Amino acid sequence: MLGGYCECFCWSNQDFYGDDLYLPDPQPFSLPVPLPKWPQGQGFATGRINLGEIEVVKVTKFESVWSCGLLRGKSKGVTFYRPVGIPEGFHCLGYYCQSNDQPLRGYVLVGCDSNAHKPEVGHINDSEVDSPLRKPLNYSLIWSSDSQNNGGSGYFWLPNPPEGYKAMGIVVTNNPEEPQVEEVRCVRADLTEKCETSDQILSPDPKSSNPFDVWSTRPYRRGMLAKGVSVGTFCCNAYLSSDEVLIDIACLKNLHHSLPAMPNLDQVHALIKHYGPTVFFHPDEDCLPSSVQWFFKNGALLYRDCGQKGEPIDLRGSNLPSGGENDGEFWIDLPVDDDARNDVITGDLESAELYVHVKPAFGGTFTDIAMWIFCPFNGAATLKIGLMTIPMTKIGQHVGDWEHYTLRVSNFTGELWQVFFSEHSGGRWVDASDLEFIEGNRPVVYSSKHGHASFPHPGTYLQGSTKLGIGVRNDVARSKYYVDSSIKYQLVAAEYLGDGVVTEPCWLQYMREWGPNIVYDSRSEIDKILDHLPFFVRFSVENLVDLFPTELYGEEGPTGPKEKYNWVGDEIC
Repeated sequence: MLGGYCECFCWSNQDFYGDDLYLPDPQPFSLPVPLPKWPQGQGFATGRINLGEIEVVKVTKFESVWSCGLLRGKSKGVTFYRPVGIPEGFHCLGYYCQSNDQPLRGYVLVGCDSNAHKPEVGHINDSEVDSPLRKPLNYSLIWSSDSQNNGGSGYFWLPNPPEGYKAMGIVVTNNPEEPQVEEVRCVRADLTEKCETSDQILSPDPKSSNPFDVWSTRPYRRGMLAKGVSVGTFCCNAYLSSDEVLIDIACLKNLHHSLPAMPNLDQVHALIKHYGPTVFFHPDEDCLPSSVQWFFKNGALLYRDCGQKGEPIDLRGSNLPSGGENDGEFWIDLPVDDDARNDVITGDLESAELYVHVKPAFGGTFTDIAMWIFCPFNGAATLKIGLMTIPMTKIGQHVGDWEHYTLRVSNFTGELWQVFFSEHSGGRWVDASDLEFIEGNRPVVYSSKHGHASFPHPGTYLQGSTKLGIGVRNDVARSKYYVDSSIKYQLVAAEYLGDGVVTEPCWLQYMREWGPNIVYDSRSEIDKILDHLPFFVRFSVENLVDLFPTELYGEEGPTGPKEKYNWVGDEIC
């Protein structure tokens, strides 16, 4: 926190350009087709969300305040926006910014006192010490550009809140005059939560004497039980005497325990029908998905640590051990008979379906629809070494493969906002503006050959060093093999709806491994490859081998969806 520090920072005008080098304005993005009329419910897609003492509305209309771009860096320019069209009685909490090379697709929340009475909805009496929203006392100038060109200068102001209150965002102006205290509101501290930086929007120039960077923010605690609500504003890093200072910005907290903006059961099914992706498998995929029931029906066996003969699993999985944790005492394996094993390994696309878990995100202002797909077998990996592609015989394969992707839907409107793809070596959120769509607003998901990780676009994704062209290939492409998750799905969990609304299948309570642990002498297979490589290439490959995922070196059956961190927590990326 910078407190009352008001000295103006200056970034040389050689680092920035204004109108003399034109920065095109990002254009708004909209989904391919208009949203449907969602089934009736309580608070989902009504445009407003009650967080307890504060009611919020999402604003997506902005006016540009100031734009900048780095000549020396890779930035294509950043624009800072003031929200406009704020409903009467609501108040701005902070400004918005984004990169100019992306469609204009963002939001900031504006708030009012949910207990205020009409007709003066949201009127704030600053004499009331416990009011949820109050004006700042004044502002601290935390940074400014000293640009003499046509683009003008940008000034960044931190609201100084009254004692017991928190600032939600930064105010930006294109002149040195301090903003009016009416411009924004601060929020009572008990109605806020800690936030953290997320994506870097503007990178500092290391050659500048006064570097400065800008980040988007998100709640520090995330997941279906977390209460933090993203305001959509940004925060700044200022560097004072070479010490990095992160401007103190908070996020909101949802104290409305019923989460009234979450979709009801009918709305959940409508969302899946409207947004359910088509999952395409590689044309050469020979380890296709199946339903869990098909896997059990076709000979899957439950083994115990005591070494007894495998036990057939009934169709519902009711004889699987339920609950607890993965203690290594149970695992599932393929049928003993070779022909039966081979049949199960290839999967059964006709029976395949997505298993859906619906949960709150960002304090119930978004809904996450996690869609899990099961494959009886994960095929062997393929290595890429420069121009060479080398299929492995055993490395990478294992019994039982659970993969997923997650749709994130705004509860203000029901609009699809992002999709999480569980790419190998981590995953990433992809904005709706960067998705492929099929048949309206349904995204396309590509499943990688043999590994089944999800990706947003076709091509080859490399686990390893893209610079050296060495690593494990993840090949994805459209084919005749696909699953339409808008139709072929089973809703397996939605805890927020209450007990008995969604019945979880028996197999979902199985917390142990869906395949045996088998350690291969995989190093010898890799050494045979290394022996045939030129010396200078061999050295690079040897350094990367130790970085390959551990599952490449043996069969390690995965645990099921409910044992994963992101079942309760947020996606890890």
